[in-house]
Amino acid sequence: MAIKVYKPTINSMRNRSVTDYSVLSKVAPEKSLLAPLKKHSGRNSYGRITVRHRGGGNRRKYRIIDFKRQKFGVEGKVATLEYDPNRSAFIALIEYTDGEKAYIIAPEGLKVGDTVVAGPEADIKPGNALPLKNIPVGTFIHNIELYPGRGAQLARSAGNMAQLMAKENGMALLRLPSSELRNVPDSCIATIGQVGNTDHENVKIGKAGRKRNMGWRPTVRGSVMNPCDHPHGGGEGKSPVGRPGPVTPWGKPALGYKTRKKHKQSDRLIVRRRNGK
Repeated sequence: MAIKVYKPTINSMRNRSVTDYSVLSKVAPEKSLLAPLKKHSGRNSYGRITVRHRGGGNRRKYRIIDFKRQKFGVEGKVATLEYDPNRSAFIALIEYTDGEKAYIIAPEGLKVGDTVVAGPEADIKPGNALPLKNIPVGTFIHNIELYPGRGAQLARSAGNMAQLMAKENGMALLRLPSSELRNVPDSCIATIGQVGNTDHENVKIGKAGRKRNMGWRPTVRGSVMNPCDHPHGGGEGKSPVGRPGPVTPWGKPALGYKTRKKHKQSDRLIVRRRNGK
């Protein structure tokens, strides 16, 4: 997928780039696969802010994505490739031969008119979904289930893919995009190929207004606050942190602080952590 860069005719265009959406179908989304999406602006059920710097943004509807791919043996034709405001990847509208429609994450190379199918007998080609035990070792995959029947949870964002490294004793060893090596049951469903829109990571936002359209409010550095507002605040001019390391507004370590629970049940499935340990 290409990146479109404009001439700097005005200041806000100088460091700005956008994804080239010319490959997408210029149609409205499928109404039967839309759901309302309410904004909470980072508040929990008590009205307290639990995620800072959220609020505003454009209104959008949720596209119901088929992450389970359980229509085995039924061929589907790619009707459209569409933009999804809720994720970095593009989505594809699939029309099955039995008349049902569904959205899937569009893999790299999938085009309008292509045919996709799910099931143990499916071919190894982008867009087809199979159990891991039916996929050859070394294949690049995405949309991977962690637990059978739960739906895809791994490698779903733009440009991501995992690699099937080995299969043994009912488990499949995967190398995830973070370089973590992890075992998952070989009965889990995965989709062949790499997630599309691979150039998404190269897009430059360019101006604050685009970030506000995404629902992000401004972030203020702690070092420019008062001491009553942040542990980094206070002092004359540009002052250092004044601590062994940076901390959050509530005094917790901000960099390198481990939050994963010790002796978590899934630790036994992780062969190598993403930090190489």
